[in-house]
Amino acid sequence: MGDAFDDEVEVEQTVSIQEYLKDVEERELEADLVLGGDEGKECTYNNGYMKRQAIFSCLTCTPEGNAGVCTACSLSCHDGHDIVELWTKRSFRCDCGNSKFGEFFCKLYPNKDVENVENSYNQNFKGSYCTCGRPYPDPEVEAEDQVEMIQCCICEDWFHEEHLGLESSDEVPRDEEGEPLYEDVICGACSVVCSFIRLYPRAVWTVEKQKTDSVSVSKDKNVVEDTQSGCKSEEMETKTSPEKDCKLVSAKSESVPCGEGLQKGENSGKDIDLKPAVDAVCALGVDLLVTAIDSERKPMFLSKSWRDALCRCERCNDYCKQKGIGFLLDKEDSIAEYEKMGKQKREEKLQKQEGAELSLLENLGHVEKMEILNGIADMKDEIRTFLESFDSSKPITSDDVHQVFENLAKKRRRE
Repeated sequence: MGDAFDDEVEVEQTVSIQEYLKDVEERELEADLVLGGDEGKECTYNNGYMKRQAIFSCLTCTPEGNAGVCTACSLSCHDGHDIVELWTKRSFRCDCGNSKFGEFFCKLYPNKDVENVENSYNQNFKGSYCTCGRPYPDPEVEAEDQVEMIQCCICEDWFHEEHLGLESSDEVPRDEEGEPLYEDVICGACSVVCSFIRLYPRAVWTVEKQKTDSVSVSKDKNVVEDTQSGCKSEEMETKTSPEKDCKLVSAKSESVPCGEGLQKGENSGKDIDLKPAVDAVCALGVDLLVTAIDSERKPMFLSKSWRDALCRCERCNDYCKQKGIGFLLDKEDSIAEYEKMGKQKREEKLQKQEGAELSLLENLGHVEKMEILNGIADMKDEIRTFLESFDSSKPITSDDVHQVFENLAKKRRRE
């Protein structure tokens, strides 16, 4: 009976100071990765169409979902509004206060063009995602049942795993612990325009459980059929990403010269010859501008640093530009590079803060320095007194912590 009663008693959750500080640090790092190190103090409009930045949609001001604002404007101009977090968007310029916002003006940078004609918008700006068009988080689904989503690196829409068009979730590459093995995903619809990627060997695909698929290339009435076992990512299981959403795996990549790093694929027992056949500097040996490539509407799961392997010869570069996917050849466009930049800015910020703290202490007078040192000593004494009198068999609760600081405040008032 006593045991049953004890089971019903709610025990206050406890956490060590180390666990708390680690949690705070992880949350700050997560925010810096999403925001790219942007502290949200200035509107980014003056930076033009940025290669990548965190973007938000305000459904209070633009319910039709045809505008996006930067981090600073989401905080300063749209505080308290119905905001949709879009994670990051490429080649985007802050819309806050332009003609789409009616009489509303940007508080940080009101002198904007009537419209940013190069911006592109999708259903995400209305708060809808995937082929199912559902919101995220989905209000009709319990919090613990929310399914994380995967973002396509081409259209930048987010998809539920079961709506990617796969025969099985086992086709999504992940390791034994459920962590994604891919760096980027290209959804089925976008895979058509990116079908040339299937001509590349294993270097660009996730390597686990690769299947053998055929790729037909026809040129000048001559048909060359290559069955590349490494051309299609043999997809396994994956864990979709979190926070806002779906966190993609970031990888440290090092730049590689055009074509370098490409390995020979397999063609039903024989190697694919990657020696230039059309252009002296083309890694593929195929002129994509005049070559018909069989396309297949199936998601692609691409390995870490896969962009480094893409050919950047003049013909391949022109092809990507014509198809509107020239950004694939820009290393700085990738999420991995964006997060790398966020980490660097975070480290610089922490170093600057540390330097500012030391500078502040050095610039204080003797009295101010003694006040700070005495305050630190008082806190140490109070914590030591508390720990000496506390029953170590019991957990420390929030009330205990509050009492420590209340005692410190009383001591300061007495003095």
